Amino acid sequence: MTSHKRKTGRRRALVGGLSALGITGAAIVTTSLLAPAGAATLPAWPQAKGSTPVPTTIEVSGTYDGKLKRFAGAGELGSDGQSESQQPLFVLKDGATLKNVVIGTPAADGVHCLGSCTLQNVWWENVGEDAATFKGTSKTAVYAVHGGGAKGASDKVFQFNGAGKLVVNRFQVADFGKLVRSCGNCKKQYPRTILINDVDITAPGKSIVGVNANYGDTASLRNIRIHGDTKKKIKPCTRFTGNNTGKEPKEIGTGPDGTTCRYAAGDLSYD
Repeated sequence: MTSHKRKTGRRRALVGGLSALGITGAAIVTTSLLAPAGAATLPAWPQAKGSTPVPTTIEVSGTYDGKLKRFAGAGELGSDGQSESQQPLFVLKDGATLKNVVIGTPAADGVHCLGSCTLQNVWWENVGEDAATFKGTSKTAVYAVHGGGAKGASDKVFQFNGAGKLVVNRFQVADFGKLVRSCGNCKKQYPRTILINDVDITAPGKSIVGVNANYGDTASLRNIRIHGDTKKKIKPCTRFTGNNTGKEPKEIGTGPDGTTCRYAAGDLSYD
C-alpha cells in the first residue's frame, strides 16, 4: 500500500522540479486527475463520459469543467481540415481555465487562449489544424498545459503566436508534426519562452519544439521520454530564422546550443 507520506514526497519533488524551471504560482497545478507520466506504461486515455456537439465557439471566462465529456465540432465548426481560417471550439479569455475535456473529431481549430490560461487534463483524440493556439500579447502572460494528451496532428499541436511563457507539463503526444511551434511568420513577433517537462513523446513525429533564434526564443526540455524512435528521427529542438512577412521561415539548426535550445542528452530518454 502506498503511504500518504510518499504521495506528498512525489508532489514536493514535482513542484521543486518545476520551480527549477521557473514555473511558479498559478502555473503549478497538482491534481489527482493528472496521472504520473514517469511510469513504464503510459497513462491511459480517459473514456469520454458522453458527447456534446459544438456548433458555435464556446467562450470561457473563469473555469470551465467539461467533466470529461467529448466535445466535437458541428455545423460551421464541423471541419477537420488544415485551413488557417477555421474557428476554435473554445476561446479562453485572459486568466481562464479549461479542464477535464475530451476534444473529438472534428476538432476545428481546437482551443484559443487570448491571454494567460490553463489547460488541465484536456485530451485531443485527433488534432485538426492545431490543438491549441496561444495568442496573448503581454510579455507576462503564462499559458500552462497540465496533463492530457494529443494524437493525430499532421502539423502542430501547440501553436505559440503570442508573447510570454508556455509551460507543457505531464503531457503525452503521438503521431504528430511538432509538439510546440513558436510562430515563424506572424505579423507581430515576440521573444517567447517555452518549458517542456515530464512529457511522453511517441513516434511518428518530426520535432518536439521549434523556436525562432533571431527573436530571442528559448526552449527548455526536461524529463522527456521518447517511445518508438530507436533511430532518433524526431528532432528535440529545431531553430529557425523567423520573420514577420508571412514567408516560410528557414531552419538553421537542431540540437542543444545552450542559448535557444536548452537541454542536455540526459534530459531525453529513448525506448
